[in-house]
Amino acid sequence: MYRYILFLKRPDVDGHAASLGPGDALQQEGLCPVVTSDNIDLYASPDTPVIRLSPGSVLIGHVFSRSSNTPIEGSAPPSISTDGKPARDLIENFWGEYLLIHVSDDKETTVVMRDPSGGVDCLYSMSGGFITSDVSIAVRAHIFSRTIDWDFIRGALLYPHLKTGHTALLGLHELLPGYQLSINGKGSCLEQTWNPWDFVAATRRHRHRHEAQADVRHAIATTVKSWAEADATLLLELSGGLDSSIVAAGLQDAQARIACCNLTTPVPGADERQYARQMADLLQTELHVQALGFESACFDFPPPAHAVTPSTWFLQHASNALKEKIGSRLGVNSFFSGGGGDTVFCYTRTAAPAADAFHECGMIAGLRAIRDLAELHQCTVWKAGRLTFRKLFSPPKSPRKPNQSFLAKKSAGFVPNPHPWFMAPDGALPGDRERIFDLAGTQVFKDGLERGVRWQLRMPLLSQPVMEACLKVPSWMWIAGGRNRAVARDAFADRLPAAILHRRSKGTFMNYSGAFYRRNRHCLREYLLTGQLEAHGLLDADALRQHFDHAPAPRDNAFMRIFDLCAAENWIRHQV
Repeated sequence: MYRYILFLKRPDVDGHAASLGPGDALQQEGLCPVVTSDNIDLYASPDTPVIRLSPGSVLIGHVFSRSSNTPIEGSAPPSISTDGKPARDLIENFWGEYLLIHVSDDKETTVVMRDPSGGVDCLYSMSGGFITSDVSIAVRAHIFSRTIDWDFIRGALLYPHLKTGHTALLGLHELLPGYQLSINGKGSCLEQTWNPWDFVAATRRHRHRHEAQADVRHAIATTVKSWAEADATLLLELSGGLDSSIVAAGLQDAQARIACCNLTTPVPGADERQYARQMADLLQTELHVQALGFESACFDFPPPAHAVTPSTWFLQHASNALKEKIGSRLGVNSFFSGGGGDTVFCYTRTAAPAADAFHECGMIAGLRAIRDLAELHQCTVWKAGRLTFRKLFSPPKSPRKPNQSFLAKKSAGFVPNPHPWFMAPDGALPGDRERIFDLAGTQVFKDGLERGVRWQLRMPLLSQPVMEACLKVPSWMWIAGGRNRAVARDAFADRLPAAILHRRSKGTFMNYSGAFYRRNRHCLREYLLTGQLEAHGLLDADALRQHFDHAPAPRDNAFMRIFDLCAAENWIRHQV
């Protein structure tokens, strides 16, 4: 993890008094002074990259040139402007995982901008006068106290896994990816610097399939290679599915030491070794297989100290421990994942792509997309057509529906702030709405992952160049030939084994999760019915008792909701 804390020197902030020197707390955190000026004091760990732009302006993290994909190190080249709006220059001409800190020439305003991938965590407290990657730094420096925001918890239970810029701790906010925070003597304001809706506009949309394939391939190949060579040694979490296999394909030309890992379970559904091994063989590296048993899995564990929302559930915790064990043994610098691939590759399960084709290209293209849709979902053309026309003429649906199961009735009317990407422009196509709404959901993927504390955790498919290239591909191209993620498949057709290239099925840990639930049903019941959520009146205790009193029926996945509640309960218990 990139580790830093920035103190704002403002007359209305008392919190800076605690930072007049590094102090024992910051020294114990391994943080050293990097920038000291009239406006800010910045401390960072020695292994956190810091690029100096000007006396009062820096970049934290890794930055690459768009034109050459070479890393920017030490001091910034003249091509990064510090005049006017450096955030715009970075967004248009560079990419990476970074946080911009820029003090205006008149010293009146401090601007903090987070890159569109959100690779560098950014939490801030205006009352405390600090911005940091890890709230535990501020807590241990005695400038912030953890106090639970129960309104946030109520909203998070209704709308799980939704970023809003708020956190579950009072007085602490998160700067969302692609946003900048401007701070001056009059207060602070937020501004969006990167918007996914810009890249699905008709003027930027790819018109030809081969052009789209070339753009997607170039973006993925150069991005994956750049990250691998920046990290030098990495462990690829190779699931055996298409997304992580495409990341593996991008690693074939990288000058880095690469290892691969795969997890298996004692129940059917998740054994992907035969596919993972094929990609490991192409990389000419060993596949490290680890069994994910039931003995080490638990639901009451200490969440990562940097987690500011209930974000870690039992499966993440159990699998993380195994992956950390492999990474430690191999001495790698980073973990690579195919996370986000389904979303950026438009793996949609609705008729929206065909509706988009009708909207944008007319009758012939729409009918062709209906045929692709029918082949994709193995249904009749008539059914695919009916669903398409329903999608065409129905009003847009809400980005998220509240999940009221097992919650007290008093929570039903609570509506949290929406994610800013949910503000679709007028005339937005149905498929573009669905995939950008889903893209907002990927911003939680790194939250609460323990291995992100000790290692860099890379998700190359969520890097800015890849997101932009994929957004430019119209949704109907992604189902061409009745295949999901068709453009990505075709882009890497020469680098994927046939068994993976043409595969329709996917591995799943659902059977493992269900088996864990059945083994721990009575303990889970006691955990929730005697916990903090129940004590604060947020749960429907009668509904929970009724649920736990009956063994789950086949194909009943309600236990996944129980795991969401347990993740919240577990996080809360470790804050109080």
